[in-house]
Amino acid sequence: MSERLAASAALAVLVVGCGGVDPEPPTPSAGVASTTVPSARGGVPDLNQPEEVATGIDVPWGLAFLPEGAALVAERDSGRVLRVTPGRAPESFAVIPGVVARGEGGLLGLALAPDYAESRSVYAYFTAADDNRVVRFRQGEPPAVVFAGIAKAGNHNGGRIAFGPDGMLYVATGDAGDRELAQDPASPNGKILRLTPDGAPAPDNPAPGSPVYSSGHRNVQGLAWDRAGRLFAAEFGQNRLDEINLVEPGRNYGWPAVEGAGGADRGFTDPLLTWPTAEASPSGIAIAGDTLYVAALRGERLWAATISGTELVDPRDLFRGVHGRLRTVEVAPDGALWLTTSNTDGRGDSRPGDDRILRFPAR
Repeated sequence: MSERLAASAALAVLVVGCGGVDPEPPTPSAGVASTTVPSARGGVPDLNQPEEVATGIDVPWGLAFLPEGAALVAERDSGRVLRVTPGRAPESFAVIPGVVARGEGGLLGLALAPDYAESRSVYAYFTAADDNRVVRFRQGEPPAVVFAGIAKAGNHNGGRIAFGPDGMLYVATGDAGDRELAQDPASPNGKILRLTPDGAPAPDNPAPGSPVYSSGHRNVQGLAWDRAGRLFAAEFGQNRLDEINLVEPGRNYGWPAVEGAGGADRGFTDPLLTWPTAEASPSGIAIAGDTLYVAALRGERLWAATISGTELVDPRDLFRGVHGRLRTVEVAPDGALWLTTSNTDGRGDSRPGDDRILRFPAR
């Protein structure tokens, strides 16, 4: 493993030195839906009747579901983690110390440990004073760093984290505005990383001792697996094309040499689907059955496409301009689709009640 990546992994046992979780976090100023419609597990999300699960959320970013169906939601700029339960007012769950929210940075992705029912451990990706990092915490206890040393910037911080079907932690990073980092094997930036729950490089990664799973990424903010266990990722393009990629170990997705398709004859892997940047700027993605959903920021819409073998077909856009900028989409344990807006992030037009969390029950 390179000295640079080894230094990051060596921080796995350190505790964040900014104090513990605030025992009495501020009360969220958020609204709530009074009732919710039951959802049929395994059904198809009904996109015709959205429910507002919560309103007044401060730039919601990461979203992870608790076993009982409530969700933990990260507020990017405040550093708070909220517990959002349908039919109840949001509650403070934790405040992550050391979050530095500037530009696109702040408290970003959330993920629950695979053994959450026993360990009660939650993972968070955030921008700190000197870097982007991943921490692990339990409610009421200070976080411990599991991986650090991911370069930060005003934009291209990546930030989505998720546990895969293999029990490993996948971490989506950006190039932090330094495009050459995406092709630098010694840098964790512009990569998808694959770690053990303790933050070490997964033992069967493409390069022994390296956390890197795939490279050549500009800014990945969406990760999702289909029922065959295949990993899909959403990536921001620069000026021309945003991408959805089928991510395989050791593959190089071309940035900065290639934006969009056209790199296959140069040893790069082409995306499955692209859009002009004005129509997408894709952040979170989710898969329900054979449908992949993509939350679009600049495009202010929800994209849906059908997974057919190794292709994504029949792309269609939903809610164009209806809810504004969309950041995160996830499938709940009951099959409902949850969607967050991002109109208070400094780039959108904030509306009364923003930002909000929408729920679409499955039928």
